[in-house]
Amino acid sequence: MRRRVVVTGMGMITPVGRDVESSWEALREGRGGVGPITLFDAGTFPTRIAAEVSGFDLGAYRDDSARWTEHSRTSQFALAAATQAVAHAGLDVAKLDSSRFGVYLGSGEGQQDFGRFVELVHGSNQGGKVDTAAFTRMGLRRLHPTREDDQEPGKAAGHLASVFGARGANMTCQTACAASAQAIGGAVDLIRRGELDVVLAGGAHSMIHPLGVTGFILLTAMSTRNDDPARASRPFDRDRDGFVLGEGGGVLVLEDLEHARARGAQILGEIAGHGSTADAFRLTDSHDQGRGAIAAMRIALEDAEMDPSEVGYINAHGTSTPSNDSIETLAIKRVFGDRAYTMPISSTKSMTGHLVSAGGAVEAIASLLAIRDGVLPPTINLESPDPECDLNYLPGEAHERRVDVVLSNSFGFGGQNTALILRRFAG
Repeated sequence: MRRRVVVTGMGMITPVGRDVESSWEALREGRGGVGPITLFDAGTFPTRIAAEVSGFDLGAYRDDSARWTEHSRTSQFALAAATQAVAHAGLDVAKLDSSRFGVYLGSGEGQQDFGRFVELVHGSNQGGKVDTAAFTRMGLRRLHPTREDDQEPGKAAGHLASVFGARGANMTCQTACAASAQAIGGAVDLIRRGELDVVLAGGAHSMIHPLGVTGFILLTAMSTRNDDPARASRPFDRDRDGFVLGEGGGVLVLEDLEHARARGAQILGEIAGHGSTADAFRLTDSHDQGRGAIAAMRIALEDAEMDPSEVGYINAHGTSTPSNDSIETLAIKRVFGDRAYTMPISSTKSMTGHLVSAGGAVEAIASLLAIRDGVLPPTINLESPDPECDLNYLPGEAHERRVDVVLSNSFGFGGQNTALILRRFAG
């Protein structure tokens, strides 16, 4: 029999809350976190809104926060979420076999110091051309080595290994919007195979900087509803015009069931199955018939040894882009048949915005909390249903309903698709 993988701790930082319970309260109540961008001057940008983690202070989570001042928001979000998760799990890392304790994160680049780069270009401008020697001299004086080193996407996972003494496998997944969900699936496999007993799995990301926002603007992927930010993220709505960029982090403590039992841990849920596929289609668009999404959901159900009828709720990828929402709707219909029209589905991105590499982990935590409390978070801003998106998306208000099994979807740019099956722990 393969090893069972359970969740014993959770931590998250989101635009709607600074920990698990405050974030969950906001999601239950339908409170969004979208507003004007404050992390840089976006006054000339077509999109000037985002879902920021405002007022974030790592010192609220860690006594050694001064050590991390020059590190990126991505790394700091990962540290804050992991610190919460380890405490929540009651995990005494000093007592673990460190060689069987690992980290698997979905994350992206560190915070881009675009303003400093512009200063270097202007300062080394010689008659319309950049003097590369002068650029290098200025860069060596003005750029901060820690900030530059933290650009590497694998740094967040490395920081967690160092802080918590995890000497087992240390991995980083970079499959864009599917990354942290895929990292959770990969961590499940490491535990199932017997390579590790405990893994810090999840993701962290912030792309709310000039280069990140510019990239998505060039892809015409983001909402330009600048005058009404609270209603900009509107998955499945007829008037949706793109996603809202968010930031944050989510980390779960995943553990072999017998290891968790041996230390008397409280078990919060089980990762029953996962599936990952590629569309092999286009860089930015999902396959128009949803073939990758369909396959990922079916593989996850097969991995969990479940029939589609056992799924009680779907936490949709639901980005609020015109193509994604209609294609995900089609894919759900193909997998669940007629039952797709009655089963509850919602998108928490309507409130948090799109946390990119961190999104899947935060949504997996929300799915576990829905199981715990019997409350299904709503899709806010769904005011004018799209005829192509004709399923039960729980518009406006949360629903009280006991569910034992949740499917959480995460689909990324480049055609990456991951589906997770989370279930109530039943011994």
